[in-house]
Amino acid sequence: MAAGDWDAVERIYAAGIAGGSATFAESPPPWEEFLATRIPGLSLVAVDGSGAVLGWAAATPTSTRDVYRGVIEHSVYVDPAAAGRGVGGALLRGLAGRARALGYWTIQSSILAENPASLALHGKAGFRTVGRRERIGLMSYGPYAGSWRDTILVELRL
Repeated sequence: MAAGDWDAVERIYAAGIAGGSATFAESPPPWEEFLATRIPGLSLVAVDGSGAVLGWAAATPTSTRDVYRGVIEHSVYVDPAAAGRGVGGALLRGLAGRARALGYWTIQSSILAENPASLALHGKAGFRTVGRRERIGLMSYGPYAGSWRDTILVELRL
């Protein structure tokens, strides 16, 4: 992912936010803030033959504690127009390969329980369900505003 990809990444991120089942975030952050919180080398885009961004994946540290230095949390978003075309799977494979090469040993994510497409994608990519966090966050926007939401914790051991 490069600065020139940001407009498309932001648009895809915003589409995920609008649906209400991708994240607790209310809006995409500015590029500089996004970049500052992500692990260098673990922000990827998938593009089509013409170079159009179809989706993105990125990772953040799970903790600042040294014992968790090999554990990362990721996000993956696919342009709704590219859904069902293998973009998410390709991004997860790319992220896992890069993470392994950089010495990480676990990739995890908290997926909103009402996001069956993401849960299926992660299951197909080899992630296992670790548990369910009930009523972990109160939604502040969108179609679920005012609702307590559950997340499903998934992980992939590298």
